[in-house]
Amino acid sequence: MEDKRRKARVQGAWAGPVKSRTASYAAPEASAARNRVSVGTDQTWMRREQLSSKRQFVFKEPAEVERKAPEPRVIDEQGLYEISTLPTGVSRVHLIPGFIDSKQADWMFEQLLQEIPWRQRTHLRQNLSYKEPRLTSWYGELPYTYSRLTMQPNPNWHPLLTMLKEHIEKATSHTFNSLLCNLYRNEKDSVDWHSDDEPSLGRNPVIASLSLGATRIFEMRKKPPPEENGDYTYVERVRIPLPHGTLLMMDGATQEDWQHRVPKEYHAREPRINLTFRTIYPDPEGMQR
Repeated sequence: MEDKRRKARVQGAWAGPVKSRTASYAAPEASAARNRVSVGTDQTWMRREQLSSKRQFVFKEPAEVERKAPEPRVIDEQGLYEISTLPTGVSRVHLIPGFIDSKQADWMFEQLLQEIPWRQRTHLRQNLSYKEPRLTSWYGELPYTYSRLTMQPNPNWHPLLTMLKEHIEKATSHTFNSLLCNLYRNEKDSVDWHSDDEPSLGRNPVIASLSLGATRIFEMRKKPPPEENGDYTYVERVRIPLPHGTLLMMDGATQEDWQHRVPKEYHAREPRINLTFRTIYPDPEGMQR
């Protein structure tokens, strides 16, 4: 019997020996150490995540700045404007709205619309013929050739055109001996990009452009430098609304350095007459003036 009780006591020893005080204190310290390692690891991960997040949102300037076409400069108030200064010289435009009083401009427009011998001329380009999208008439003692089309002399000036020429000459201190008249019948009529730089106009010609009738937009663009190889995408541009009775003067190097046009429009437009006074030189010496 005593042996059975002894064996029972031995078998009950499954609880193991009593832990020492040293061991009981070591366990919390080990746990704290593990916690410190865990916290340190979490903090390191958070720092790395923050740095990574910051790197993702850092903006870097592109190596090459993308070129954009400049916005057109709008000129719609009276004044003398220098639109460019290049080695060829200064290009200027002088805008004078209301040069002709509105009531006077009304009857002038109607008279010229009815009495000028308007014609629609035909051009030939690459063996294909096409009609100009406007009507024209020429006045002057000398012929005028542009775009391989020659307009024959017509010294019989309409009296109203003579009066307007003298009025412009007095106001601007410039003289003219020729006149190209343009009739834009509606919004579909136009004139494409060009310069009034024919040899017969001489160097740095002065052009006086008088508008009667509906307002149309007169656009200008600077000729690109040689390194652009004729690309007009990034050149400077100017937009000038030309209302009834407005006078626009172009001089200096404008015809050498700039092109101009009257584009087609999407909205309905009433007829417009444009009178462009100029000087034609008959001799080679005059062409170099």
